[in-house]
Amino acid sequence: MSAATIPVLSCSGLEKRFGELTAVDGVGFDIAAGETYGLLGPNGAGKTTTISMVCGLLERDAGDVRVLGTPLTTRSVSPKRGIGYVPQDIAIYPDLSARENLTFFGRLYGLSGSDLSARVDHVLELIGLADRARERSDQFSGGMKRRLNIGVGLLHEPHLLVLDEPTVGVDPQSRNAILESVDSLGSQGMAVLYTTHYMEEAERLCDRIGIIDHGRIVAEGTRRELVELVGERDRVRLSATGELDGAVRALEQLPRVMQADTADHGLDLIVDGAADMLTTILATVTEAHVTVTTVAVDEPNLEAVFLHLTGRALRD
Repeated sequence: MSAATIPVLSCSGLEKRFGELTAVDGVGFDIAAGETYGLLGPNGAGKTTTISMVCGLLERDAGDVRVLGTPLTTRSVSPKRGIGYVPQDIAIYPDLSARENLTFFGRLYGLSGSDLSARVDHVLELIGLADRARERSDQFSGGMKRRLNIGVGLLHEPHLLVLDEPTVGVDPQSRNAILESVDSLGSQGMAVLYTTHYMEEAERLCDRIGIIDHGRIVAEGTRRELVELVGERDRVRLSATGELDGAVRALEQLPRVMQADTADHGLDLIVDGAADMLTTILATVTEAHVTVTTVAVDEPNLEAVFLHLTGRALRD
């Protein structure tokens, strides 16, 4: 396997028990350079325990973790240098300014001189705090503290950034700023491991998603793959008038229309891949002497997938 194809993070068979409780039970996944991988699950599902083992902060009972092919344990030094870890809890000094915090942590990473100054300036711009750099962090909002927390994890330009629910308890504006920053990191080639219990964050950011429940990965894939895994299909509503019964018969002949019915003021369809079929659907109903006034497509979301796989809502 060439260096270009070695995953930035590879873990397999991770297990962790606390007394009689099995918190993590056989978890494994890979993350490639430039990929954002989401661990999606409710509170208590095993997300934080998993990433604590991935980062070498918590001794595992079983399993293997490798960063760029190098084994990682709690005693490792070299592979940990490739990880930027952003915990749930704010880990900054409240009596230091944003610049002073970043400078302090940069020195812990071994940076100094002009290299350190340049990295601090770059990170302040990236997290949107350049204009507040000299203010004490205890004067910051919760969202600004979260962004500074992320900045600390970025200082040493890690190969892998691990973010443990970084938007918990922040205002909508700061949350959006955090999501935009994370989105840009993946496009720059950084591997990102992102844990969340917010469906919309996983859908927006993650190239692939592992759904974790009771310490197990119950499904993994892209959003579309997860939806297809449980047999969910797109729903299309056409507000229309005309020969609706004839249109239903014509639509039922299309190979990817799974179901077609008349409804109040139009037609309801279940379609496999509606985006690719809309042109054909509209042409078919037009030929059947139906006039369409509006089209609405409802794609199945991760909430439906999670409920199907686990039998409970995400925030239960």
